[in-house]
Amino acid sequence: MQVIGTAGHVDHGKSTLINRLTGINPDRLKQEQDREMSIELGFAWFSLPNGEEIGIIDVPGHRDFIENMLSGIGGIDAALFVVAADEGVMPQTREHLAILDLLQIPAGVVALTKIDLIKEQEWLDLVEADLSDTLMGTVLENAPIVRVSARSGEGIDALVLAIQDVLGKHPHRPDLGRPRLPVDRVFTLPGFGTIVTGTLMDGALEVGDSVEILPAGIEGRIRGLQTHKQAEVKALPGSRTAVNVSGISHAQIERGNTLVHPGTFKPTKMIDVWCTLLPDVREALKHNTEIKLFIGAAEVMARVRLLGVDELAPGKDAFLQLMLQNPIVALRQDRFIIRRPSPPATIGGGQVVDPHPAKRHKRYNNARLEELERLLVGTPEDILLQTARKLGASSLDELIEASGLENDQASKAGNNLISQGLLLELKNKQLMMSAEQFNILKNRLAESLDAFHKQNPLKTGMPREQLKSQVGIGSALFDAHIRQMHDELILEEIGAKLRLVGHKVRFSEEQQRKITTLLEQFDAAPYAPPSVKQSFELIGEELLAALLETGQLMQLGEDVLLQPKRYDEIKDAVITHIQTNGNISLAELRDMFDTSRKYAVAVLEQLDQSGVTIRQGDVRKLRRK
Repeated sequence: MQVIGTAGHVDHGKSTLINRLTGINPDRLKQEQDREMSIELGFAWFSLPNGEEIGIIDVPGHRDFIENMLSGIGGIDAALFVVAADEGVMPQTREHLAILDLLQIPAGVVALTKIDLIKEQEWLDLVEADLSDTLMGTVLENAPIVRVSARSGEGIDALVLAIQDVLGKHPHRPDLGRPRLPVDRVFTLPGFGTIVTGTLMDGALEVGDSVEILPAGIEGRIRGLQTHKQAEVKALPGSRTAVNVSGISHAQIERGNTLVHPGTFKPTKMIDVWCTLLPDVREALKHNTEIKLFIGAAEVMARVRLLGVDELAPGKDAFLQLMLQNPIVALRQDRFIIRRPSPPATIGGGQVVDPHPAKRHKRYNNARLEELERLLVGTPEDILLQTARKLGASSLDELIEASGLENDQASKAGNNLISQGLLLELKNKQLMMSAEQFNILKNRLAESLDAFHKQNPLKTGMPREQLKSQVGIGSALFDAHIRQMHDELILEEIGAKLRLVGHKVRFSEEQQRKITTLLEQFDAAPYAPPSVKQSFELIGEELLAALLETGQLMQLGEDVLLQPKRYDEIKDAVITHIQTNGNISLAELRDMFDTSRKYAVAVLEQLDQSGVTIRQGDVRKLRRK
């Protein structure tokens, strides 16, 4: 379903034309009907000859109600631009046209109305020629101009066919699976409760869905849906939708809020934008100027921070950072309008480049300006990669949502980046990350390990959890990096420790001399060597810990040390003895190796703990064959 919106000067016949097209008077307020002038947004609908039903948003044309007009015009697929033949192009004609141009409304039809009031064909030709000149260089430059009379019906059929042709060339809004409905109206009905209306964007809504009203974060549930006063189980992207919400009072919602699925969007009070100042603005836009921002159905005061320029001259473009007085919901590529608060006037507009900048930027930060440039004019690959750099490790769904690209477009761009090695799939393809950031983090991990080795030359490796804590990343990302670095032969794992490939514990000559002296004593009495306490006294705690960590010695119990090869000899002898005799006693082991009871007990307890033997009374038997 698609929606068109009217635009044009006050009293040029917009509402009358809609009434003729649809049979619905869009002026729903008594005050509007009495004054014959639209004040608030009006809504109507009709079916095209091809059977497609389209919605119409009728906006006020009077300059006093331009801001009401802006709350509805942003969600349309095409414009119905109305100019009266008896007056031609007028001030609000030009302002509305400028707004359509700034919002980059993708299609349109121009209705030259009230032709029944004009008797001279030459006059109509002059008005149409002037209108064509006015449209030159705008989004409506190639729009068809149809002469119509809403009162007599002349030209109405041709207008309907022109609308059908224009919309037929314009693709329907894609379903991105993340619905958002900028609220342009909220009210209550007896027996129903709270109802909000708006143009549904980016996804579908269904009866029973949980919803959230942003920026307040209030949650409720969809009780009912209507499109063009017809009850629907599901509302589709692009449709004018009325949502009956339970669990939320109408007093908690206001125009400009956004209805979404819970957790799919987050509000922002700071946005980076690309902005064009209109050429007929009377003065340049200066840094720190206060403006009114119109985006979606929202209207919010904001303060301008100019980026990369001293001031923004009329007719020129620049990046701005807008500091918002109140939070809004915005996505990359959303279009916006800015107006001067006093005297009120439309001065410019553009598109959102980054809806969630990480911080307040320095005004002349070239690196940030280059990033914004890539986001603004880059290919889908550029946009996706830039988004990946901003997010860090993220799921594919998070990456696509933040990029603002359509799913198919983002998937294709992602595959291209992966094939080029610029985007990496981590942890069984559950995480995506730019190769650049991955390598930066990989280097940080390697540098941390290298620093640990230098500070702790007698340790075989760094505890895994210590490294993760020091670098400060989550478990999933850390594990993915360690796995990749292991595969690339950068590091190796030793139990719960990590070390760079090639790292070895190295001793000084003095340290090696002490170690040699100690190990000679172990060789002299292999089954009753020095104890932990004695070894500590001979070489010190640090060297003893290094010998244990490098596997030159092993500790059994609290005070027993053995060389690993001696322990293996005893273990083999115990196994052989039990296989021959059925069991072994403590005394038998002590006598076999001419050792003390302390050492025999320590060895047997180690064999029990390692699952080789099992104690039964005063003897040991093999636990397994």
